[in-house]
Amino acid sequence: MKPASLYSTFFPALQGKKSKMSSTDPTSSILLTDTAKEVKNKINKYAFSGGRQTVEEHRKLGADLEVDVPYQYLRFFLEDDDELEDIRSKYASGELLTGEVKAVLVKIIQDWLKQFQDRRAKVTDEDVKNFMEHKKITPYPKAWEEVMQKRAAEKAAVEAKKKAEKEEAEKLAAIKKAEKAKKDAAKKQASKDFAIAKKKKQEEEKAA
Repeated sequence: MKPASLYSTFFPALQGKKSKMSSTDPTSSILLTDTAKEVKNKINKYAFSGGRQTVEEHRKLGADLEVDVPYQYLRFFLEDDDELEDIRSKYASGELLTGEVKAVLVKIIQDWLKQFQDRRAKVTDEDVKNFMEHKKITPYPKAWEEVMQKRAAEKAAVEAKKKAEKEEAEKLAAIKKAEKAKKDAAKKQASKDFAIAKKKKQEEEKAA
């Protein structure tokens, strides 16, 4: 068997190649759960453009396709090679503006996502169950099973210890709180008894 290599191209983040997609930054990528409105807003507002600063400059120099995110996405999502070449040629020469290229991408992504989301909505829990029964997925090799079980047991032991320590701390805090409440009540009662005794003494002295 001859050796082989597989090369994959990663999508750049919407903000460009110098940034990266992040789950904490929803504006850095197009999500499979995005609505058509969200797709349009993300591409128009955040997709890094290789276009020039002014229309005049863009018409003269054309777009820098190496850094232009909308064009990079079209290279994947636009299946018509002739149309892609037409966009590449016109955009690079300045005939097409960034807004026009983004509009093409918005429509393509919206259509693709709608088809995906419609298909996904038809998948039921029963479908998933049937799939998993016939195509069981082993998350790790069997040789690792003992190691994974040991790790799971160690994790459970650590969690159990933390839970016990937390419960003990809460118990001690409750005891301290009860003792403080008892002392405060005794102090309050003593103060009340002193006030009553003082008043009684004053009344006796006045009567005498």
